[in-house]
Amino acid sequence: MAHRDANRRAAYWRHVRRLTGMLLALWLGVTFTVIFFARELAGLTLFGWSVSFYLAAQGAILIYLAIVGFYALRMRRLDARFGEDSHGG
Repeated sequence: MAHRDANRRAAYWRHVRRLTGMLLALWLGVTFTVIFFARELAGLTLFGWSVSFYLAAQGAILIYLAIVGFYALRMRRLDARFGEDSHGG
């Protein structure tokens, strides 16, 4: 029984690390893209603003919020699937 619990716990943390790594890579990609391509994006306009300004001021923040929301939903599913108690104890 203890071996089964250990395998289950290891699988849970493997999923958590994979999810966290993918979302951190997405966060880094969004941040890097906005900064690296700012000059090229400045020539394009969206609603009267340059795309680089829009992404830096609004778009990136919305993507970050989406990442946090996706993480919360996915972790809730993982906790339910693996029977983890998210409140400790």
